[in-house]
Amino acid sequence: MSSLVLKDLDVFYGDAQALDGVSLEVPQGSIVAIVGANGAGKSTLIRTIAGIETPRRGQISYKGAQIGGLPSYKVCNLGIGQVAEGRQIFPSLSVMENLEMGALLPRARGKEKATLEEVFQLFPRLAERRDQLAGTMSGGEQQMLAIGRCLMGQPDLIMFDEPSLGLAPAVVQEVFRIIRLLHEKRGLTVILVEQNVAVSLKLADHAYVLENGRIVMQGSGQDLLHDDRVRQAYMGL
Repeated sequence: MSSLVLKDLDVFYGDAQALDGVSLEVPQGSIVAIVGANGAGKSTLIRTIAGIETPRRGQISYKGAQIGGLPSYKVCNLGIGQVAEGRQIFPSLSVMENLEMGALLPRARGKEKATLEEVFQLFPRLAERRDQLAGTMSGGEQQMLAIGRCLMGQPDLIMFDEPSLGLAPAVVQEVFRIIRLLHEKRGLTVILVEQNVAVSLKLADHAYVLENGRIVMQGSGQDLLHDDRVRQAYMGL
């Protein structure tokens, strides 16, 4: 069963076309990777699903309901969460206040305490620093906070946009461990846009290659991981 389906999606910034006829499916409970060079349209794809950008043409359906063009707060309340590129935390708020902001969605009401305990189990550092201003934390800690804030909204599907960007290698490993854990233990559906193509394809059940706003290849994560064209273009092999 497909959780998310995109069909013939066109997105423009003014006269510049960012997505051109993009169609893809994200099966429920799967990890789907979106691979491509900088400027290929990966972040635009994530932002359009999230309701931040409005498609000029095409359809987006989630669990059978059409969501293309809905405002982002309605998309969030349907169960689609986003961990944005650059983390996008509230730097002048404390860790706890950031997490509370994530729980403001109607779907999260009554579940705040249990979800907070789960977030603190996943990220003990956040529990230790709950009163610290988020802007004073390290990049890795801020990424943990961004994931925790997203979880507070009770998502069924999480979109990760470049989760390893700017992080130390040891922290990157921990971030991917958490993504895998959320998928395996909570059964979350995951869309992963990630500069580390090899790692994302190893994690992914299925993957799409995006070039100049178009899907040019697709297949299982393992098939694309060993595809010579992908290895030469995106892994320097």
